[in-house]
Amino acid sequence: MQNIFKQIKGDKAIWAIVALLAIFSFMPVYSAASNLANAGHTNTFSLLVKHFMHLLLGFVIMFGVHKVPYKYFRGLSMVMIPIVFVLLLITMLQGTTIDGANASRWIQIPIVNMSFQTSTLASVVLMVYVARYLSKIRDKEVKFKETILPLWTPIFFILILILPANFSTTAIIFTMIMMLAFIGGYPLKYLALMIVSGIAALAIFILVAKAFPDAMPNRVDTWMSRIENFTNGEDTEADYQIEKAKIAIATGRSPLGPGKSIQKNFLPQSSSDFIFAIIIEEYGLFGGIFILFLYMWLLFRIVVVSHKSDTIFGKLLVLGVGLPIVFQALINMAVAVELFPVTGQTLPLISSGGTSIWMTCMAIGIILSVSAKREELKEQEDAEDNPLAILSEAI
Repeated sequence: MQNIFKQIKGDKAIWAIVALLAIFSFMPVYSAASNLANAGHTNTFSLLVKHFMHLLLGFVIMFGVHKVPYKYFRGLSMVMIPIVFVLLLITMLQGTTIDGANASRWIQIPIVNMSFQTSTLASVVLMVYVARYLSKIRDKEVKFKETILPLWTPIFFILILILPANFSTTAIIFTMIMMLAFIGGYPLKYLALMIVSGIAALAIFILVAKAFPDAMPNRVDTWMSRIENFTNGEDTEADYQIEKAKIAIATGRSPLGPGKSIQKNFLPQSSSDFIFAIIIEEYGLFGGIFILFLYMWLLFRIVVVSHKSDTIFGKLLVLGVGLPIVFQALINMAVAVELFPVTGQTLPLISSGGTSIWMTCMAIGIILSVSAKREELKEQEDAEDNPLAILSEAI
C-alpha cells in the first residue's frame, strides 16, 4: 500500500477533493438511479456497479495521465486535433435521433459496445491546444492575421461540428477559450472581434437551421424553447424538470435522508443532469454547501498549481483544463435552482455517465502532472541545498 502512495505525485489536496467527490457520489447515484431501474432498464445495484467501474477507470486514466511529463501534452494536442475532428465528423454523420430529436452526441466504440461522447474529449484537447499556442506567442507581438490559421481555424471547425447536437457544450468551450485567451494575454481588441464573430456564426447557423429544419430536427427549437421558458417566468409543461427540481430543493429544508428522495421518481435525469437537486432533497442545505465547498476548494488548488508552475505553458494548461470543470459544476447547480436555462451539463465526478467522468479525470491528471513537475523541481533544489541528503539516500 505504501508503494502505491509513493507512486502518487502532484497536489495532494486535489487528490483528496477528487476522492471525496467520487466517494460522495455513490449514495446519490444509487438513490437517483432507482427510477431507471423501475423503468425496466436494469436493477439499481447493477447501475451502482456500472458507476463504480466508470470511476475506477477514471482514476486509472487520472493516474496514468499524471505520470506523463506535462511538456508532452504540447505535442500531443497537435496530434489529437485532427483525430478529434474526424471523430466529431463521424459522430455528426451518424444522424442518430431519439424521439425525433437530434441526439448524435455519441459514437459507438466497436468490440466493447460502449458509447463515447466525443465533444467532451474535444473540449480537453482544444483547451490544451489553445494553451500551447498562447504560451508560444506570449512574448511576441500578436498580429491577428497570423493567428487565424493556427489558432482560430481549428477552434472554428471543431466547435461547428459540436454545435448542431450540443449547443451548451459549444457555448461553454467557446467561453472558456475566450477566458483562457484573455488570461494568456491575447489582445482585447482581437478577442472582441472573435466574440462578435462567434455570435454572428451562431446567428447564421440558426437561420440555416430554420431554413432547413430536416437537416437538424428540433435542435434550434429546443434551444429557443428552453430560453423562452426560462425568461417568461410562467409555469408550463416544458418546465416539468425544473419544477420537480425546485420541489426537491424546497424539500431539503427538512432533509429526507440518504436514499429517501421522492422527486427522483419524477425527474427524468435525476442521476445525471439534476442530481444536485436530489442531493439537497436527501442531505439538505448542508449537502449542497458541502458539494459547493469541494468545487470551490478545487478551484483554489487549480489556481495555486497554476501560480506555482515554472512555465507559461504549465500555468495556462492548468487553467485551461481546470476552470471548465468548476464552471460546468456551477452551471449544473445553477440549472437546478433555476438561475440558468436547462443545459444538459452533468455534475463532474458525481453524476453518472462514463465519458464525463473519464474526461474530467483526464483533465485532473494533466493538472496533477504539472503539479508533480513542480514537486520534482523542488526536491532537486532541496537536494542541491543539502548534499548530505543525497549521500544518506545512496547509503
